[in-house]
This record gives sequence, structure tokens and C-alpha cells, in this order.
Amino acid sequence: MFVKICGLTHEESVAAALDAGADAIGFVFAPSVRQISPLDAARLAAPARGRALCVAVTRHPTSAQIEEIFEIFAPDWLQTDHTDMTSLSPDVLERLLSARVLPVYRESESLPAELPARVLFEGAVSGVGRTANWAMARAAARRTQLLLAGGLNPENVVEAIRHVQPWGVDVSSGVESAPGKKSAKKIHQFVSAAKSVIDTAAAAI
Repeated sequence: MFVKICGLTHEESVAAALDAGADAIGFVFAPSVRQISPLDAARLAAPARGRALCVAVTRHPTSAQIEEIFEIFAPDWLQTDHTDMTSLSPDVLERLLSARVLPVYRESESLPAELPARVLFEGAVSGVGRTANWAMARAAARRTQLLLAGGLNPENVVEAIRHVQPWGVDVSSGVESAPGKKSAKKIHQFVSAAKSVIDTAAAAI
């Protein structure tokens, strides 16, 4: 099970995510209590390079913002709403073609008949701790590699995985002790719980 810990803002949170075995860590560049600058993200991500994927999380960015993120932060993946692609300049779109883009699809919209090979499925609003529509997510997970986000936490992630059967899970507010402040204990609990589902299934084969 692929696990992404999102909205990191402090060195201790990055260290906890890496120690717990997270596969990816996300840095938010969209308006949020978790928003940081590309320069700060580059500094925080330095210990993670080669150990976990470093993801730039945006929503409705301008072409100039994307250019700055790539120039300073150099993300492994760029996560943004799939509709954002229509507003970016041709030069930026050409750059994104060589990058790994993780398009975000939301429960508030109808999913297209054809989905990209991998997507993030989210609720209508990010980072508010509300679970997404799991039935809708499950249907989409049958058609693509789906990274499930929205309202996940150490207590419900196993249930979410068993119900939706996603390729991976993504958490932000669900591993916080206060808005924007991550809990190392909750990060470890979340990663352990998420990966235990696969471990249990493998042991039963």
C-alpha cells in the first residue's frame, strides 16, 4: 500500500514520515494553514531525496507559480486539480509532460469515462478532515490506480482501504495534533495501519 503524508511544515514531521516508512511526502503551495514557500519545501525535503517521493501540492496555480516550484523545489510529482491544466501556458504544459503529474478528481464532479493511469480522489475541499465519497472512490479505483484522500486517520484508514481498495492513501489533517501541526505518533500509527492491510492479506495467501 502506497502511503503519502501531506502538508508537512517542520523538520520533525519529515523525519517522522521517513522513519515510519511513508512512500511520499507532500508540501502544500496552495492557500492553507499548511502552505509553505518553495524555498522552505526544498530545505525540508532535502533528507527525503532518494528515500521518498517529494510532491508539490497545488490548486489553481498560475504558470509563474509552477515555474517557481520546479525551479526551486524540483518535485518528483506535481499534484493539482485536473482542470488546472487548461489554464497553464504551453511552455509550462510542455515541462509537465516530462514530469509525473498526479491529477486530482473530486467527489463534487462527475468522473469522465476515461481516467488517467493514476489519480488522487478527494472530497470537494482539501484539508478539512472530512471523508470523501467512498462508494464513488471504489468505483473509480476499479478503473485506475487511485490514491484516496479526505478525512483519513489512523482509526479509519484500514476500513477505508478495505472498502475502497485503492492503490494508495493520502493523509494530512488526520495525523495532526492541531491544524498544521503534525503528530509523529499519529504519523507512525497511520503508516503502520495502512501497510498492515497488505501485510495481513499477504500472510493469508
